[in-house]
Amino acid sequence: MKLANKPFISLYRLAINLLILMIQSCVLIGIGNDDQGEARGVPGRSGWKMTTPFNMVFVPGGSFMMGEVDDDIATKITPNRQVTVSDYFMDATEITNNQYRQFIDNMLEEPPDTVDEEFVMAKLYPDTNVWRNDVAHHMADPVLENYYDHPAYDNYPVVGISWEAARYFAKWRTAYLNEYREKKGLPPYPSFSLPSAAQWEYAARGGKELAKYPWGGPYIRDHEGNLRANFKSGRGNYSECGHTYTSPVRYYAPNDYGLYDMAGNVAEWTLDAYNPASVSYIWDLDPVYLDDTQPMKITKGGSWKDISRFLQTGASDYEHKDSVRSYIGFRCVIPYIGSKE
Repeated sequence: MKLANKPFISLYRLAINLLILMIQSCVLIGIGNDDQGEARGVPGRSGWKMTTPFNMVFVPGGSFMMGEVDDDIATKITPNRQVTVSDYFMDATEITNNQYRQFIDNMLEEPPDTVDEEFVMAKLYPDTNVWRNDVAHHMADPVLENYYDHPAYDNYPVVGISWEAARYFAKWRTAYLNEYREKKGLPPYPSFSLPSAAQWEYAARGGKELAKYPWGGPYIRDHEGNLRANFKSGRGNYSECGHTYTSPVRYYAPNDYGLYDMAGNVAEWTLDAYNPASVSYIWDLDPVYLDDTQPMKITKGGSWKDISRFLQTGASDYEHKDSVRSYIGFRCVIPYIGSKE
């Protein structure tokens, strides 16, 4: 009989020990009335560590002199000003045709309640006529008429996208990611958006305070004489860089943050409205100038059709928010939240 009871006694002792451990755990984490009157925090909260989203790189925040690095006062549009930006992630490349295609396909398959197929095709689908419409007396390469659809261009930056369409992509991207995280029981990420002009310029410099170009130096060629980006190197000379129009993303070397095509290839939409006087009254911490009454929005980086002047980190241009161009694309940012340790 004693031998028969030993397994029972062992299980009984095990159960008692587990119960004791559970009670001790409840006291330690403050569940129920066992928090000993201390502000121990709400129990059951999961930990948080923000990981890098797909195809993005971390940009450590900091302060910098925003504005043109060139010392020629006659070329300066706005005065330089020291500002600070917080930590964020930024797309390593411009959004490609294939990335944007995922957005369009998803919108057509599962459109939100406020959107129908007509809206998607009219407002969000890339305008494939931009190659012919942008320049007068110009015979666009017939292949470029299929620039968005042809697999040969999957890894090229999407163009023919308005400022509003780019923002809609960022909104969809946020919902798409957080729906997945919710299904996995994970906390939501903050929202994707277009970068502010300050975020874009800070990232373009790659951590170099006085970087005239994203590669750091003041010259447009490397030590072997090769162009460092896709742009027009001289009057009528579009092909010296190896591409007469856009080039694949990641074709040229990245800057020190790991960001590609922060100069040339396609210019990029930013969140800011255009206003030369805005520098005098926007805040110097995470500045952005938002104005729904101003349809002109700032673009940065220069493009395949531009001269080097527009490739400088502090240079800016602007375009109407409804315009679609063969030389304007975009990339996204997302704030970094939580501890970096």
